[in-house]
Amino acid sequence: MRQAMAEAEVGDDVLGDDPTVKRLEAIAAERFGFDAGLFVPSGTMGNQIAVAVHARPGDEVILEADSHVFHFEGGAAAAISGVQARPLAGVECVLDPDTIAHAIRGEDDHVPRTSMVVIENTHNMGGGRIVPLDAIRSVSEVCRRANVRLHLDGARIFNAVVATGQDPESWGDPFDSVTFCLSKGLGAPIGSILLGSSDFIRQSRRVRKRLGGGMRQVGVLAAAGLVALEEGPRGLVQDHANASHLAAELAEMKRVSRVAPTQTNIVRVDLEGESGCAAEVVKTCEEAGVWILAIGERSLRLVTHRDVDAADVERALEVLGRALDEGKSR
Repeated sequence: MRQAMAEAEVGDDVLGDDPTVKRLEAIAAERFGFDAGLFVPSGTMGNQIAVAVHARPGDEVILEADSHVFHFEGGAAAAISGVQARPLAGVECVLDPDTIAHAIRGEDDHVPRTSMVVIENTHNMGGGRIVPLDAIRSVSEVCRRANVRLHLDGARIFNAVVATGQDPESWGDPFDSVTFCLSKGLGAPIGSILLGSSDFIRQSRRVRKRLGGGMRQVGVLAAAGLVALEEGPRGLVQDHANASHLAAELAEMKRVSRVAPTQTNIVRVDLEGESGCAAEVVKTCEEAGVWILAIGERSLRLVTHRDVDAADVERALEVLGRALDEGKSR
């Protein structure tokens, strides 16, 4: 990947003539069955560009209550696009199509107009849960009947692709637009791709410029993205196996009250104990060289990736076992 970056042919992507970026965008679009793609610095920017194109100030976007777009993008839909978020509670982070159908609002002047639905797949706060393709297709039918756009926050969509064996085009087909990360599981240092129709991407390019996401000789990053797109998915099988092993071992440890069903590369762990016990475990593990994340007073999040091998998993389990055994109980 570093060699590809060093040897990348570059141009000016703001002017649309960086050949490496254009190649990456074209390959990504073809893979998911879309007309065009746009390279952006981050998944958050890709999602927020989609909001800005699909909705207008005062409109409403429906999303799952624990979704990334709602929780972890700094209120950008409201701050940047003037769009109101309407979070709905999912069942294990999956929204029911009937729930969405009943939540969609029409043209009544007294209420915000529903312009967009966002599905996150795999679902970060759901512990890497895969939103099933059949459920997505049902949501897509609901949206098309109501003339509402459907966007995929697919930061980790390749984890769903690999885990299910269903090709990327199948996952892209129900959506009007898709964002996926070249970083995270695929292993590039930076970058995401936004996909859609040619007209959607034309409008998206203007919004990207407005947000400061237009970069110049960015082919050095796109070159890393090409390697990630071609080679990254193969490594996800091992990531999933490592996460599954982590989950199974953690479920047997002291002070662990629940491990969320682990389908891909994220392990979510709920702890017994006093308020703040998760931060205590994180600190103990960090001191031993194992980095995990507290996602609540009593919850932990562990993510496997290409730089974590089986020996690293065993080392992490050893450290976590010690941290949980030494920590304060309820």
